[in-house]
Amino acid sequence: MGLATNRDITRPLSVGELKPGDLLIDASGDNNTRHVVIFEKWNNDAHSSYTAYEQRGDHGTDHRTLTYGLPGGDAEFKPYRPVKFGD
Repeated sequence: MGLATNRDITRPLSVGELKPGDLLIDASGDNNTRHVVIFEKWNNDAHSSYTAYEQRGDHGTDHRTLTYGLPGGDAEFKPYRPVKFGD
């Protein structure tokens, strides 16, 4: 079971609810095409882009501006909030 489908691990939310540490997940495809980014912050009041952490193949970990999951961005990405594990 994956991050996007296991409610013991994450819960879906709207893009407008994103907070630091939330995830944007493209759960479609296989292990070569699925992808997760960690949301850090909105870059503007219009919420037209955000800064996130992302690992990309030969690039290692990037900290960069993205639009995944937003209008005009990659629509396959959906927002999720990690569920707290224990107390």
